[in-house]
Amino acid sequence: MAKNFAVSGQHYLFSVQAFAHTILTMGGDVYDYAYRDRSTAGIIDDVKNGTSELGIIVETTRTKDKIEAALAEAGLKFVGIKESRPMIALSASHPLSNASSLKLEQLESWPYLYFEQRPESPVEFCEEALSDVPRKKTIACNDRASLSELAVAVNGYTVTSGILVGITDGGSLATVPLETDETLCLGYVVKENSSFSPAAERFVEELTKELNLYAK
Repeated sequence: MAKNFAVSGQHYLFSVQAFAHTILTMGGDVYDYAYRDRSTAGIIDDVKNGTSELGIIVETTRTKDKIEAALAEAGLKFVGIKESRPMIALSASHPLSNASSLKLEQLESWPYLYFEQRPESPVEFCEEALSDVPRKKTIACNDRASLSELAVAVNGYTVTSGILVGITDGGSLATVPLETDETLCLGYVVKENSSFSPAAERFVEELTKELNLYAK
């Protein structure tokens, strides 16, 4: 009998690595696994409909209430695993890449890259902390590779988690702490009162390891 397990997540490599470790640990001669990069609304839909057993999202100080209200309405809950601080991710060759810390005001002249959400989604569904701050130059992306390549090509930046494995693609990107009181909470979305499959249980264990290892 084939093993089945699916996860939907925002655009973080730490969850991809946890998923890979889960597959290697669970093994099996026949299986059907899926990892889906999704918008925040897409993650909620997938977990609600049972397309994915778990969803991986990040809440911020500003987005927590709105996200958890949407989850409750869908019969879901958020389980936090690790808190982190926002970081600026930018090209390793960017003039500001060696700064000890940065304020958003210092980045006003540089392009801001972010992951596109559904048009009807509230601003709180954005993956990036402080996404409601007005910017002069913005570039929307819907996959991690495009965002990373564009950040290097146009000397842009994004706001991400402090989890280095999640934003360093081949050493082309660097991270600098963002000066802000905003905090992040990284975790997973699951149906209320649901029980884990063996694969989901293993995945949460692997995800927790990744977050404890890399979160700053």
